[in-house]
Amino acid sequence: MENRNRDDYFNFDAFDESIDSRDYRRRQPDRRGAGYGSRPGYDRRRPNRRRNRTRMRNRAIIIGGALLILILLIVLLSLMFRGCGGSETPAAVSTDIKAKQETTVEVTTQPLDANGIPSDSPLSITNFIKPNPTDDNSEGYDAGVIYVWNKTGFELFGGSENSALAYAETVSTLASKLSGMNVYSLMVPNHTEIGLPERLKAQTSTNSQAENIKTAYAAMKNGVKPVNAYNYLAEHCNEYIYFKSDHHWTGLGAYYAYKAFADTLGMPALDLSTCTEQTIPDFTGTFMSLADGLDTDEVHYWQFPYDVSMQISYSDGTTEDYDSPYFDDEASGTLSYGVFIYGDNPLTVLKSGSDNAESGRKIAVIKESYGNAFVPYLTNNFEEVHIMDMRTFREASNVDFKLYCQQNGITDVLFLNGIMSANTPLQLDSITAMFD
Repeated sequence: MENRNRDDYFNFDAFDESIDSRDYRRRQPDRRGAGYGSRPGYDRRRPNRRRNRTRMRNRAIIIGGALLILILLIVLLSLMFRGCGGSETPAAVSTDIKAKQETTVEVTTQPLDANGIPSDSPLSITNFIKPNPTDDNSEGYDAGVIYVWNKTGFELFGGSENSALAYAETVSTLASKLSGMNVYSLMVPNHTEIGLPERLKAQTSTNSQAENIKTAYAAMKNGVKPVNAYNYLAEHCNEYIYFKSDHHWTGLGAYYAYKAFADTLGMPALDLSTCTEQTIPDFTGTFMSLADGLDTDEVHYWQFPYDVSMQISYSDGTTEDYDSPYFDDEASGTLSYGVFIYGDNPLTVLKSGSDNAESGRKIAVIKESYGNAFVPYLTNNFEEVHIMDMRTFREASNVDFKLYCQQNGITDVLFLNGIMSANTPLQLDSITAMFD
């Protein structure tokens, strides 16, 4: 208000407020003197016509001047009120200026998380949505290390706050050695967290994976940027994103996590509708030996609309080259998950022919088997994808991870681990050993 008033204020100090001629004449002393009117022949009773005419003319001039001043005053007052917004007819405004005047800037009061993301965003690392899997109200049973419900095995989670903090410390410490690189962490919840109804979770000894991930993400330092794949999986909890007979996620589940990663980085995500879906039937996963009556699975993967070459380095120093990140000849049975990058190998390098892949952008992924179904999607965005199995990388490499990244021009590093591995001390030791 103060600035507006200062700009629009009419300066009355510039207006002529001097005394008008009538007041001026009334305030002057009588100049006629004592002898005025006592001259010979002067008769006070007889009017002097010439003098009267002069007086009439002067009065007319005075009245006219006063009227002119009054008119000027009215005009000035009118202009003043119009300048203050009192005019009924606004001045013409160009559509360009009017659009700017009518633009409303929306100011968000939503708090931001450590990544600078509004807390109500699915990418927020502080706001985890609760999965709502379809529940037929049937009962399940405890089969030792897994819980069985609707012919599906669910791996129970025993991680704690301390184990989450240990994982955060490990990743943060290693990130401090990767100067000049973008470092990310993606923790993957398992099927129990996303697909088992809350009423059944309460009957088991499983702990909250959402709280465990949030604890770890909040404690990460040294520029590590956490990726919230949890919400993307929870939103699709009733789709086929985890296997029934195995502890891994499906190719579709891995895709939703990849989409969370791409969205976090502001990159365009691969569109599965442009790919060719392939299916391997009758997959019998790791849970089959732990409980009876589990359903078998199908393994779905997607051939891309661009070329991808793959080189695998083995522990004996040999390498093999392939023209796809998928083993198309993988058969049904217990090893069908091996279709993704030919299973767990010490070092795998994918080179992309995608038009979306950023030139010079190369990512290194530290992973265990959860990462196998995930990494092929990265070829949509990165020129090269270097995949290190944290358990065997040093067997196939003559250098530590940091030096490898420097020698190969790595720009981005992703720590991708399932919730079980992230909370297992032996696995943390394997990650640390990659840097020794």
